[in-house]
Amino acid sequence: QVQLVESGGGLVQPGGSLRLSCAASGSGFSIGAMGWYRQAPGKQRDLVAIITRGGSANYADSVKGRFTISRDNAKNTVYLQMNSLNPEDTAVYYCNAVGVRTTSGVGFSYWGQGTQVTVSS
Repeated sequence: QVQLVESGGGLVQPGGSLRLSCAASGSGFSIGAMGWYRQAPGKQRDLVAIITRGGSANYADSVKGRFTISRDNAKNTVYLQMNSLNPEDTAVYYCNAVGVRTTSGVGFSYWGQGTQVTVSS
């Protein structure tokens, strides 16, 4: 079993910054891509940013130039630095990790519990 624990959400004023973290724990797995998704009330969950194990990243158009995704493979941790936040960024942010179990080769996809980000004055 892989567990993802997120942290770093909260309330921030427009124009402010937050940094989210997501740490994967467990044993017997190898993580490939890790990503951040968000879901606003009444809307679907959308991709924010994703990063491969090698460090290649892709972003949603709405966050390009403002958000930066990074990861520490040794710690199985992914980060999301969010700058120039605006009210439209308000949502629950979820971490996702995909990979394989090293003993069986079976793939997996796990989600964190979500962390609330609220941008408001």
